[in-house]
Amino acid sequence: MSLKDTLESADKIKYEILIKWLTEQTVRQISATQKEPEWMLAHRLECFATFQKMSLPKRWPSLQWLDLDDIVYYAKPSKEYEWYANNREEVPKEIKEKFQKLGIPEAEQKYLSGAGGQYDSLNVYHKIKDQRAAKGVIFEDMPQALRSHEELVKKYFMKVVPATDHIFAALHGAVWSGWTFIYIPKWVQLEDPLQAYFRMNTYAGGQFEHTLIILDDEAKGSYIEGCSAPKFDKASLHAGLVEIIIGKHAKMKYSSVENRSTNTYNLNTKRAIVEEHGYMEWVNGNMGSCTTMLYPCSILKGDWSKTDMLGIAVAGKWQNQDTGSKAIHIGKHTSSTIISKTIAKDGGISTYRWLVKITKNAEYAVNHTECDALLLDDESVSTTIPDIICDTKTGIVAHEASAGKVDDSEIFYLTARGIPEEKAIAMIVNGFFSSVVKKLPLEYAGELNKLIEMEMEGSVW
Repeated sequence: MSLKDTLESADKIKYEILIKWLTEQTVRQISATQKEPEWMLAHRLECFATFQKMSLPKRWPSLQWLDLDDIVYYAKPSKEYEWYANNREEVPKEIKEKFQKLGIPEAEQKYLSGAGGQYDSLNVYHKIKDQRAAKGVIFEDMPQALRSHEELVKKYFMKVVPATDHIFAALHGAVWSGWTFIYIPKWVQLEDPLQAYFRMNTYAGGQFEHTLIILDDEAKGSYIEGCSAPKFDKASLHAGLVEIIIGKHAKMKYSSVENRSTNTYNLNTKRAIVEEHGYMEWVNGNMGSCTTMLYPCSILKGDWSKTDMLGIAVAGKWQNQDTGSKAIHIGKHTSSTIISKTIAKDGGISTYRWLVKITKNAEYAVNHTECDALLLDDESVSTTIPDIICDTKTGIVAHEASAGKVDDSEIFYLTARGIPEEKAIAMIVNGFFSSVVKKLPLEYAGELNKLIEMEMEGSVW
């Protein structure tokens, strides 16, 4: 019996190709399936060689149950789903119904500049509004962009996050598939966001999507991504990679709501390089996953560049949410703000790590970091681990951290007015997260609030 006959699919999608074992032949097969140029195959093989020299990290969250020999590295739905759809109505029925349940069509119609969808390793849909495309904006899936904008992709692909960065960057470079390429030309400013959604669906599946966003000088853009995965009894792996290049005086906002099942190891890498007077804003919501290791990074290369980094994380039963932010100041008069809100419940572990590095040439750089943690019981754990390096006398770094439990008097106040205790806790938690949630568009803020409420179910102690 073949692998594709034995593997499960939560949404009953048929598969043409399922690649499980990680070998050089696996890497070559993925490249051939995506019809890539020779230089990309060479890049993959180089990343694979780098990966083979590395080992899993021994520190921080344990990865002992992650078996890299037992992951599906490429899952391609059968030929009946295989085309690049420019119209949502052309998407196969089974996949379209899943996206409809997630609310993507409504969001696209109401306020998005463009929307895209990926199922396992295959992009099934990408569409940008005509008036945006007329301005030169490119919004395509990565394999398509590799064919139609090869030189632009080649110039930037894995230049922000090289394979030598860590083992999962090397693995990603070897087996990546699908996802999003965005280019916003000089002076073009998009007020409405672009959005993409991906679904990891296969049993013991791996997803290695690559996001590459390029903003030319004085451009402006906003991008939202969401993800989900069904729960199985075997470990899954998400090792995506996000690279963002912000030109001079350009502004970018990247928002992500990640809600993966608790059998998933979420080991994602996100990094941006910001040029002179550029601005990068990260907004991240992390829930689900048995283990998360995610630390969005802004490299403030240009003078007067700036970044704001806002994140929330919820760690529940059997969950280890190890999240954080990195701000590396290189240019003069650069500034960064980091705000984190974390919750631990039902014995969950929440760790927030942040790195602020001000190099010797980053004169008059300024950072402010604020980390708040909320514990919902006596078994849960919350830890804050700062790493501050300041190599210039003119740099200013300020940080504050707090941790506490839900105030019993607040619960009493709400329950005394007829609000059920579980609902009262959810209201308090939503208030705790509000400073970050309000940075999302209204529809996504509502979705995140709903996810938080679902996470709080059963949290009465």
